[in-house]
Parts: sequence; C-alpha cells; structure tokens
Amino acid sequence: MADGGNHQGVAARALPFKYLTLTGLLDRVKILTADPFLIMLDHLQDPQNFGSLLRTADAAGMHGVIIPKDRTVKITPAVRKVAAGAAERLPVAQVVNLVDAIRQLKEAGFWIYGAEADGMLPYYQVDYRGSFVLAVGSEGKGLSRLLREHCDGVISIPMRGEGGSLNAAVAAAVIIYAAAAQREGWTD
Repeated sequence: MADGGNHQGVAARALPFKYLTLTGLLDRVKILTADPFLIMLDHLQDPQNFGSLLRTADAAGMHGVIIPKDRTVKITPAVRKVAAGAAERLPVAQVVNLVDAIRQLKEAGFWIYGAEADGMLPYYQVDYRGSFVLAVGSEGKGLSRLLREHCDGVISIPMRGEGGSLNAAVAAAVIIYAAAAQREGWTD
C-alpha cells in the first residue's frame, strides 16, 4: 500500500482534501466561538512549514487557516504527514485573492495583523482578543506589499542574535502561543 514510501509502520488511504470557501470557514468558526483566531498564509511554499503551522495552530486551539488558491503549497501527503492529523481537524479555506479576503474579514469584524521581521509592534504588546487574523508571509519574501498595506498592524519578534529572522513556521508558532496565552488567560 505504501509503494516503497517511508510509512513508519502506518498506512492509510485518504480522500482528496476538501477546502472550504472563506464564507464556509467563517460560518463554521462562528458556530464555535464569537471571537475566532485564524491564520492567513501569503504564498507559503514549503510543505514542511505548512504542515508544522497546521500542527501548531491546531495544538494552540486556533480556528482555521486561509490560503490563496494559486502559487502556494496545498494540502499534500507531505503536509498531512508533518501536520500529524491537524490537516484533518483544522478547517482550511482557499481564496482567489488574499486582499479581497482581508476586506471580507474586516467586514465580518476581524482585525488583521501581519508578521514581519521589521514590524513596528513587538508580538508581546499586541492585543489578540476579539476576532483576529495573523497573516504570515512566504519563505524569503515575507508578506506581499498589498497584503501588508491592508493589515491593521505589523507584528515583529525582536531578534537578539545575528540570524536575521526566524522561519515562517517558527515565527508563527511564537506569535500563536503568545496569542493563546492572552486569549486563554494564561498570563496577565
């Protein structure tokens, strides 16, 4: 069944992944909570990063993910493997245009914050309460100019070392857990 692939002792036959529309995602998450926390991925390319982001978002109790339809990594077997089941639990919406999606999200009452190395807001000073979207840029390029211009703010993670920046999945994990701590009352 694994056809020579690295199966690690487990194999499963899965149906092709079913993406939601943005409206479908919003309808679904509004049933779960009055203040959803979503993540928007701006043309992420690496399946490892995408799978890791899904796994972190699911573990932290986020409510859904938004990706563009084109020029981005999709839910593939590699992503599903890294996500360790999170791809099946966390709803993912596919949209034609991320800026149009931001407009729709703002009309629905969401605050949109991007994550960038040069952002003006340190991640630990952001108010993550309410309906919130964290936009994460692609590897190497970060957030697109238009998407960044439509964000309500741009978050950064202060860097002490000389590495320049964290990879997309790691940076998102830091911010996701800071948000979860605030939203769940784990910190003051």
